[in-house]
Amino acid sequence: MTAELVRGQNHTLPQTRLEIRVSAGSPVVAGATLGDERGTVRGAEWIAHPASHRVPGLEVSRQAAADHRLAVDLDALPESVHRVTVLLALPLGAGRPGRFGAVAAPFVAVTGLDGTEIATFTLTGLDTESAVSALELYRRQGVWKVRAVGQGYAAGLAEMLADQGVAEAAELAASIQEAVASGLARSVPPPPRAPEGERVRHPAGPATTGGGGRPPASARIPEPSAEPAPPHTDAPGGPVNYAHPRRQTSAPPPPPPVTPPAAPGQPAQPVAGDATGWSMEERLYNQIWGMFEDLARAVAAYRSAVDFAESRMDQELDRTLSDPRSRIGGAGDRAREEARAKHDELTGRARDALERDLAQLAAESAVVEPALPAAYAGWGNPVWHGYRVPMEIPMALRIGDLHLPEGIGLRIPLLVRLPLERGIWVDSGRTASEAAAATTGDQLRTLAMETAVALAARLLAVYPADEFSVHVIDPAGSAVGPLSPLVASGVLAGPPAAGAEGVSSVLAHLTRRVDLVQMAIRAGAADALPPDLDTGEHLLIVNDFPHGFDDRAVTQLRYLADEGPSVGVHLLMVADREDARAYGPVLDPLWRSLLRITPVADDHLADPWVGHAWTYEPLRSPQGSRVLEQVLALVAAARRSGHR
Repeated sequence: MTAELVRGQNHTLPQTRLEIRVSAGSPVVAGATLGDERGTVRGAEWIAHPASHRVPGLEVSRQAAADHRLAVDLDALPESVHRVTVLLALPLGAGRPGRFGAVAAPFVAVTGLDGTEIATFTLTGLDTESAVSALELYRRQGVWKVRAVGQGYAAGLAEMLADQGVAEAAELAASIQEAVASGLARSVPPPPRAPEGERVRHPAGPATTGGGGRPPASARIPEPSAEPAPPHTDAPGGPVNYAHPRRQTSAPPPPPPVTPPAAPGQPAQPVAGDATGWSMEERLYNQIWGMFEDLARAVAAYRSAVDFAESRMDQELDRTLSDPRSRIGGAGDRAREEARAKHDELTGRARDALERDLAQLAAESAVVEPALPAAYAGWGNPVWHGYRVPMEIPMALRIGDLHLPEGIGLRIPLLVRLPLERGIWVDSGRTASEAAAATTGDQLRTLAMETAVALAARLLAVYPADEFSVHVIDPAGSAVGPLSPLVASGVLAGPPAAGAEGVSSVLAHLTRRVDLVQMAIRAGAADALPPDLDTGEHLLIVNDFPHGFDDRAVTQLRYLADEGPSVGVHLLMVADREDARAYGPVLDPLWRSLLRITPVADDHLADPWVGHAWTYEPLRSPQGSRVLEQVLALVAAARRSGHR
């Protein structure tokens, strides 16, 4: 049975020797890129296009045409290839359409060598784009899948290639267009337009589309680029950087874990650490983000299918009501029943597909969560019972969990890279979430400070002894209770600073450190730093900002937020933005520079793939557990003994 995909939806490929057939209403350029585990194209030799139409395992057309057949042999691809992206672009030239919105929607089909369709995708919703990533074949847990992409680029082929990390993308795009121009005289004319709303199928051949129903604009799903995503923002729905790392190492990769064979027709059994990476830690990191991406796309496909079903039902009902003949007899009632039946069938199929994806991800989470190292684990994970102060910094830290309403019970760890690339803001204000609405202002402030203390404890726990220092500014002394685990264990660099004098002293100390280290780096004289300067990482916790801060202190805080992370000084701020309203827009850059999290569940974080509003939940230690205090005691003991 053919899978008719919508943007973001995926489908397992039953075989590795395939054809990809493209049918368009105008001549298009067809090509494909090979990507590594992060989707990055390593060079021009990983791109098949009219000027160089063959790469290992892949062959594309030599010219622009209305119909294309691309040959794919997934078994013949280099081992380092994990993704094949099929690209379409409009050829340049006078009198030719400059945007996909001016031509019939392209239709793409993945078929077997006998022409049997496996999956199809109609690229609706394009407008000003002149190039588009149509679909991708990708490897997940040793199984190849196809995913409908449909990401368009208004700036054309050069922008699309640059988005995949191709060096000198503009020059390569120009050479492709030159090769296309020389072969346009041989272009195949476009097939005839099908009647409105219909698609003509030719046995074992390409198909074309008419101008039938288009999914709503909300169904369009932007795809992540191979380059890092935009930085986090504090605005609801703002993009969050979840880009995979580009670690450089000369060590050979360890052998991947062996995945147990699955029964015929059943998905592969999940294994912890089956993603790519140079170490188990990195493989788990990449696996977690693979799960996050899969959940984002699965939910996007479900929501898109539901939107499309509802849109089509509304259109059919409108046509029924506008026809006077439907008002006589039972014709109108039958038409309405048929429209609702089609709607229910589509949404039911979409829900079944989502449930299968959620079940697979839940099974994967069940084996991944117990295997996580302390830096990635929640406070309830047994790994903390065997905790020892580490000898080196991990690559990332878990700061909370994320989930979507369609996946109740399925939590994806939110990991941030270490060293921290930006500060964190724990919002103690009354947010719009249900959890915040049910909590008083005083309770929120207490929970926010407890969240900050727990994050500081995790940072102390995952750094080697004496390589991470924590400073606290508590101008009014209102956080005595939440700060007690840090104070009692003796892991703070000094007592919490109170009053205007304490605020000024701590800020001056850390500002001086940032200035000296920056000057030493610029001068190439790191050995000239004062002997009393601590070159380790520093974390500054600020409570109740802006209470106790004058204009000079605010300026110093902004300086630390902007310049500190690059030289090892990080900011963890507990504040309600409304309390700083008197400063006006002068503090807007400060809020935007920080990763905003909340002390209670709140759906304010967005992924870079489809822009879902993910609900963030802070990490809490189990009721009655003293794991946080026990971990801090071990950190303090290691510092006293000089252990590294």
